[in-house]
Parts: sequence; C-alpha cells; structure tokens
Amino acid sequence: MKVKFLTVSLMFILPFSVFAANGQVEKAVIESNNAYKTKYNLDDMTEFNYAQKGFIAKPTGQIKSEKGNVIWDFDAFNFLNDPAPNTVNPALWRQAKLNNNVGLFKVTDRVWQIRGFDLANMTIIQGDTGWIIVDTLTSKETAEAALKFARQHLGEQKISAIIFTHSHIDHFGGALGVLSTEEINARKTPIIAPQGFMEEATSENLMAGSAMIRRATYMYGTFLPKNAEGLVDTGLGKAVAVGKMGILEPTQLITQAEQKMTIDGLDFVFYNVPGSEAPAELTFSIPSLKLYNGAEILSHTMHNLYTLRGAKVRDALKWVGYLDQAMQHAKASDVLIAQHHWP
Repeated sequence: MKVKFLTVSLMFILPFSVFAANGQVEKAVIESNNAYKTKYNLDDMTEFNYAQKGFIAKPTGQIKSEKGNVIWDFDAFNFLNDPAPNTVNPALWRQAKLNNNVGLFKVTDRVWQIRGFDLANMTIIQGDTGWIIVDTLTSKETAEAALKFARQHLGEQKISAIIFTHSHIDHFGGALGVLSTEEINARKTPIIAPQGFMEEATSENLMAGSAMIRRATYMYGTFLPKNAEGLVDTGLGKAVAVGKMGILEPTQLITQAEQKMTIDGLDFVFYNVPGSEAPAELTFSIPSLKLYNGAEILSHTMHNLYTLRGAKVRDALKWVGYLDQAMQHAKASDVLIAQHHWP
C-alpha cells in the first residue's frame, strides 16, 4: 500500500475589504436580502428535523496540529444562533445554520455519520468485524479527531475497510488519521475506490496543487474571519480544514458500471459515476440495510458545474443521467445519505 503526502504552500494571501469605504452595507444588498424573507418559506423546520435526527453527541473546543496550530474550531460558528443580519442573504444564513448541526449521528441500523468536523462527512458502517469508513475528511488531524469522538461514544472498533467515494481531497486527505502506521504497513485493510481515483486525485492535488489550493482559499473564504461579515458557510459545509494531508492507494477498484462486492460481511452494490461531480466517483447501495449513499452527485445544494479553484468542468449531461439512476436506487431504499449534509 503506497502512502503519498501532499505538501501545499499557502503564501502571499492578502486580505481585502468586502465593504465600501463608508463601511455600510449597500441599500440594494439589504433590499435583495429582505426579498428572500417574503419570497421563500425560510422558517420551514422540515430540513432542520432531518439534520438533527439521530443526534448522539456534539464536540466542543478545537482540533490542533502537533505544533499547536488550530485546524478546526467547533465553537467558531456560534454566532449563527442569532437571526440573519443584513450582511448575509437569509437563505445562506439558513443553510449555514443547517450545516452547523455538528457531531455524531445515528443514521440507521449499523450506520452513523460524523458531521461538521471538516467540509465533508465521515460515514461509519458496522461490519462483522469492525468499521467500514466511507471518506476520511481533508486532514489527518480532523480524521483522527472524528474517529476518536466516534469511539468515545460507540466503543472501540478496528477499521475493517475504507471506501473513497471520489477524487476530491476533502474525501480522502485524512486517510493517514484513520489507519495507524502499523495498519498501513501491514497492507491488510481493503481500500475501495472508483476506477481512475489515483490518477485524478494526484493530478488535481499534486500537479495543480499549489495553484488549486491558492484559488480554493478565495473560493472558500479560508482566511476570512468567522463572523456575520466574513465566513458564514461554504454551502457544502462549514469550511475546509487546513492540516496534514495524505493519500492511500486503493487495494480494489470499482471498474464496472454496477459491481457487487462483500465487505466485512455486508453486501454492497457499487455504481461507477465517472465525469459527474468528480472525474472519478462512485455511489453505492447496501440492500440489506435499504440504504443508498449518493456520495456527492446529490446533496442539499444546487451543485456547481465549474469550480472557482479550477477543477475539471463537470459533464452536465452525464450527471443528469446518473441522477436519474440515483432516483431509482433511492426508490429501492428507505434511507438516502450523502457525503455532505444530512440524510
């Protein structure tokens, strides 16, 4: 099992003001934001009920690196408890509040999710001998913290397998925080990923890494202060963790359009969806649990086709076809989850 480290340089990032010289919010902005309050039912609690369902525990405090740098702050978005200010579109404020439902959640029998430890979710599936981890977050530090938090509340379990749903770093960058050095060297833990995963993951994050990371800091507002006049949310989640990132080479690739596989006693049906939200991506069903995981081809956002950080443009026609297929998979399931947001 090959281990690769991703080293990125975050230099020459210059802050700039988003306000006019008088420091006041433009009248047109206020009017536009206020229009949303009457145009849409932003007080509907349906999604909040879904986002809070199965709640087990919520973390507090910070995740820090070995050098003491703050990687993640669980209390940084407490200001979202207040009503939407005139500086923020109320629909975005609502999404930010939904994404601020952080912690460990039970999804269904044998399935849990860790949400709000990073941009993406970590899904935990109970196999016969241990946990099957779906996506390992962005950084080693956040992945370690997520797994530690899960073990505190669910008990000690070994990692019996890892599934990478796709080739974006917020779904694999924390792999070194999930498996120990001994487990990595033993090469006995199955790591499943879609065909083309390593090529796409390394081309985006190594070859184009420096430029991609720099643009991503603007795209996600990484260095903005976390307040009502700065970083409120990214839509997909709270923020992107900036810590130690790595990658583990898959031991098994999903190469067919539909491929069945038994992992630690559970039967999975994988669906290859290349050229959708990511160049290499998969979704899957677990028929015995009546669960479908749509990875990131579907979520509680209107997803972009082109990212400002410069990732490959998504094929809208292919994606629509995959969504049609996903609807059929979902109809055969009782539970629909994804690797961002809530079930």
